[in-house]
Amino acid sequence: YSQAMLSSVLTSLLAPVSKVIQEVQAFREKNRSSPLFNHLSAVSESVPALGWVAMAPKPGPFVKEMQDAATFYTNRVLKDYKEKDKMHVEWVHAYVSIWTELQAYIKQHHTTGLSWSKTGPVASASGGAPSGGAPAPPPPGPPPPPMDLGKSSGGDSGATNRNALFASLNKGADITKGLKHVSDDQKTHKNPGLKAQGGPLPSGPKPFAARPTAAASPARTLPPVLELDGKKWKVENHEGAQNLVISDTELKQVVYAFKCNNSTLQVKGKINSITLDNCKKLGLVFDDVVGIVEVINCKDVKVQVMGKIPTISINKTDGCHVYLSKDSLSCEIISAKSSEMNVLVPNKDGEYTEIPVPEQFKTVWDGNKLVTTATEIAG
Repeated sequence: YSQAMLSSVLTSLLAPVSKVIQEVQAFREKNRSSPLFNHLSAVSESVPALGWVAMAPKPGPFVKEMQDAATFYTNRVLKDYKEKDKMHVEWVHAYVSIWTELQAYIKQHHTTGLSWSKTGPVASASGGAPSGGAPAPPPPGPPPPPMDLGKSSGGDSGATNRNALFASLNKGADITKGLKHVSDDQKTHKNPGLKAQGGPLPSGPKPFAARPTAAASPARTLPPVLELDGKKWKVENHEGAQNLVISDTELKQVVYAFKCNNSTLQVKGKINSITLDNCKKLGLVFDDVVGIVEVINCKDVKVQVMGKIPTISINKTDGCHVYLSKDSLSCEIISAKSSEMNVLVPNKDGEYTEIPVPEQFKTVWDGNKLVTTATEIAG
């Protein structure tokens, strides 16, 4: 098969999986008010890992990244139910173990990408079982024992290549004894005429690196939302909105901003908490928050507090500027898996001093415990 044909076949084979992934993610979006929203988010954020078969040459790290996305929400489930209901704790451990075991399987059988069988049946792009209703084929058995390097084989599996490589390296200096001396008149870089005689160089097979079909599907445009749903202000799907204002607020209310891009949001009064989720180039200005302001999965956002705020959490965000007020200088800023974070502190003259939040750390064992300190690596 040509590379284009392989890509087309794999895309067709992944179509049913892609459809299910989209349905899972859509179900989560439709149930944001559910008490099990963190459970749904853990599944929704990690289910794209099922597309690992198209993520050569690093399918294992791709699944790990999806598992980390799930862990952010499963940690919330553990926090909420650890002392209330052990069933939820057991669910977390069982669900996370799915991706842990999948990574182990990939590492053993498909380290650098999906390995196709040379002798098995041809994959069908139509999917499903034959019309006769035959059961699905059983899962693949254990890998064959290591091949004898002394025997010749037409196979080119990754394990065989690695074994041959290690055997060659073990020869040490003797590895060059089998090489044939090439004179200067036989070297193409010293005799350009050889290139023309030899014609174009053959191109070997390119590694397959197609993305899961879900990523190729056109994004569905959802209508913008700015409404109070119970105790939650929902601000969703705004593009280029520069005058979003929430003014009629109460202490028990929360604000949840989701997928708001190139926009500004002002929250007046004193409320419980504010969450920014999957927002890009969003500016947030608020008066007072008694709980926490959370910034999750965002990029290039600015947060300015005019009154007081005890805690700001920044997670999985690239680019976040936090403008503190004189009354909020004792604010705690907690960050994880984020970069390009800066805190701007007001001066006496009304100007701001910009201070970067450390992103690099050094951890040492002091004989009793691990001690971690912020550090900067000069380069």
